[in-house]
Amino acid sequence: MKLGVFLTLFRRHSLEDAIKSISNKNIQMVEIATGGYVGNHHLKPADVLDKPHEIDRVKNLIGEHNLQISALSCHGNPLHPNEEIAKQHHEDFKNTVLLARELGVDTVVNFSGCPGESETSQRPVWITCPWPNDFSETIQWQWEEKVIPYWKDMSKFTSEHGIKVAVEPHPGFVVYNTETALRLREETGENIGVNFDPSHLFWQGMDPVESILELGEYIYHFHAKDTAIHNKNNRLNGVLDTKTYRDIANRSWVFRTVGYGHGMDTWKGIISALRTVGYTGSVSIEHEDGLMSIQEGFQKAVDFLDEILITETSGEMYWA
Repeated sequence: MKLGVFLTLFRRHSLEDAIKSISNKNIQMVEIATGGYVGNHHLKPADVLDKPHEIDRVKNLIGEHNLQISALSCHGNPLHPNEEIAKQHHEDFKNTVLLARELGVDTVVNFSGCPGESETSQRPVWITCPWPNDFSETIQWQWEEKVIPYWKDMSKFTSEHGIKVAVEPHPGFVVYNTETALRLREETGENIGVNFDPSHLFWQGMDPVESILELGEYIYHFHAKDTAIHNKNNRLNGVLDTKTYRDIANRSWVFRTVGYGHGMDTWKGIISALRTVGYTGSVSIEHEDGLMSIQEGFQKAVDFLDEILITETSGEMYWA
């Protein structure tokens, strides 16, 4: 595995300056955003597609700093009931796939998306329990009428271009846990896999190690981000928390830099599980910690993960 970073951390900088910000930090791979909710601050497909000199410029910039691109990411909702949003996120996705091919990148990260509850919906509807029966009927309609048809088409499209899709399980979208991730793959195609982010699993009460072992070779990309559970708030209100992420003291859980939600042993177990299933890709640092600056959170994550990856690699060499 190689240590990487999701460059949205440095979205206020140009691509060149973002790359400079991670120089000499033991980073080997970068994940670059190209649209959807994360925007395209560093790489706009429309500005680069079918322009060999621009493609070469990006490749040379990455190569000059001894880096590789682990994935292009366009986390969006192409199933959004608002047609304008759905169209934009769909176009971002398709153009990102085309751009990935031109750049020689084999993985694109996205969300599964979430439709509304009917053809007349205006906003996405995420169901969290089976009753009243309206809820179960809505889930069935979403999958059969929207999710499966769309992703079957996109599986065919991405496969034709030699691209794997790493769908990130995320609450609020139809794929949010292990079984929904497996269902999407089984229903749509073998090039549809997972972008595994433990932070979204921790607060749902899931075990990332067990999930990694279950998903196995279907894990195409990995985000390194942590979650801290506030036990008192959690005991009082449970894990479904709609308060703003800025209300840190009163939430049941908050995103943290790796090591500030779960300790070294937990993260060693996660990295070991990834090795067990044969994952050799990027451990891509993502920063959404409301208690740390970008630079502080980034550096702490690098130091924390670097120690684990060195330890794991040393162990692998020893046993070899």
